Amino acid sequence: MAFIEVQNLFKRFKKVVAINHIQLEVNKGEMLTLLGPSGCGKTTTLRCIAGLEKPDEGDIVIDGKPMLSQGFVEPSKRGIGMVFQNYAVWPHMKVYNNIVYGLKIQKMSRQQMKEKAQRVLELVGLDGLEDRYPAQLSGGQQQRVALARAIVGNPKVLLLDEPLSNLDAKLREELRFEIKSLVRRMGITSVYVTHDQAEAMVISDRIAVMDSGNVVQVGTAHEIYEKPANKFVADFIGTMNFMPAEVVEVLPDAAGVYIRTDFREKILCTTSGNTVTAAGEEVYASIRPEDVEVFTEPPQARENLFKGTIAHRAYLGNFLYFFVSVNDTMIRVQVPHHLPQKEGQELYLFLNPQKCMILS
Repeated sequence: MAFIEVQNLFKRFKKVVAINHIQLEVNKGEMLTLLGPSGCGKTTTLRCIAGLEKPDEGDIVIDGKPMLSQGFVEPSKRGIGMVFQNYAVWPHMKVYNNIVYGLKIQKMSRQQMKEKAQRVLELVGLDGLEDRYPAQLSGGQQQRVALARAIVGNPKVLLLDEPLSNLDAKLREELRFEIKSLVRRMGITSVYVTHDQAEAMVISDRIAVMDSGNVVQVGTAHEIYEKPANKFVADFIGTMNFMPAEVVEVLPDAAGVYIRTDFREKILCTTSGNTVTAAGEEVYASIRPEDVEVFTEPPQARENLFKGTIAHRAYLGNFLYFFVSVNDTMIRVQVPHHLPQKEGQELYLFLNPQKCMILS
């Protein structure tokens, strides 16, 4: 049974619909990430769960208790810990006092506060820094303080709003694994907001991709990457080649689809999950750069083999990117270092039918 239920949630700011009647469930102990571009509604959804925004319609149920339909439940009564993007630590308070501030409001005994604070200081790697002020800490350490303050009271739910976006790339990568490990050890049900696809894929049990106030797909990182629901999801998660196309033929039992693109030859796509039903439909033939096979000499005759010219070459450390022009259509392909071809040289591209997706 879901520990958090977002039921038909709707929120409008003047004429702008921020959340459009969305439905979401978060299982107990799960880390669900709300992923999408700026303005898609992910932070507004998180703030509604926290009680910092009041939706116009719908309800939020936490651990079986409605937060709205039976009277508005204040944020302090929801059993929630929250970590903000800008840390939100008090600069005039030492680390210890920042962490136990909420416990003081609950009138907890000094000994209990000390024990709880010491435990979370060790958990987040700040043991020995309790007497420092925030200005004496790095950005990563300040975010650890914010995280410690959010979990010190053993909340039912942990909400994290782009908590790593102000950190440099290397520290961000380090902390995402720390947060994932910490949340799992504590078994806290969590909702995480980010626009960073890599962060979402690393940290999440499941991902809810949002666009213009709507939840367009929910699934594991693998499900969303391998079987995106539409062009928006495929474009937002990873890198994808999109080719506008028209359906020419649908094979019996939906075993595959022949489409025609600017390549001027038919392409076969046999990816499971294709929703095309009839010839004449306008779609996108889509394939990821790593799924395009590259040959310097033409292999044995096969379908989906096209000749192109390297227009651009990009060195990205552990692999190369070639931008290959095929009949004026640019296809990005990921290739290993042992293919040191130069710009202007010809290549043969094989678009594996089992990796070619039909998206709308």
